[in-house]
Amino acid sequence: MANKVIYVMYDDDGVLKDGAKKLVSKGIKIADAFSPFPIHGIDPIIGVKNTRLGIMAFIYGLTGLTLATIGMRYFMIVDWPMNIGGKPNFTYLDNILSFIPISFEFTVLCAAHGMAITYLLKNRTLPGMPAQNPDPRTTDDKFVLEIRTADNSMDEKELDKLIKDTGYIEIDKKNI
Repeated sequence: MANKVIYVMYDDDGVLKDGAKKLVSKGIKIADAFSPFPIHGIDPIIGVKNTRLGIMAFIYGLTGLTLATIGMRYFMIVDWPMNIGGKPNFTYLDNILSFIPISFEFTVLCAAHGMAITYLLKNRTLPGMPAQNPDPRTTDDKFVLEIRTADNSMDEKELDKLIKDTGYIEIDKKNI
């Protein structure tokens, strides 16, 4: 049996969720779902794990805070100490209140940029990377489930029989 990818298209997100529930309850593994907007509740149905983007944002924020602290200490205390507004410039701790806005802003800057770059890399959506979308209509008004025959133990005829009961509007099979 050749490895195939089956794309099952739906008109409505509710029908897609119900169809996904039926298929998963029969033991079919769904590889992915494509839609023009987020479908709330589809992730646990098809087995998508929770994201670790929040953990990465915290790490990027700590990196930004560390870089800001090291940079401010070096620039304002060690390399070029200046007396600004009569504030002492002998130690970092004497000036820490002045550095809080800079620390906060650089923390947010590093966290936001780090999360955006991580998101683009993880989803392979950087400029120049090929699109992963199986059908351009999923960016407008259609919904697609992707089922890989290699991930499922049943043969293609049984799989087709189970898919027919889900209320799809179109089905497309491609060899990989």
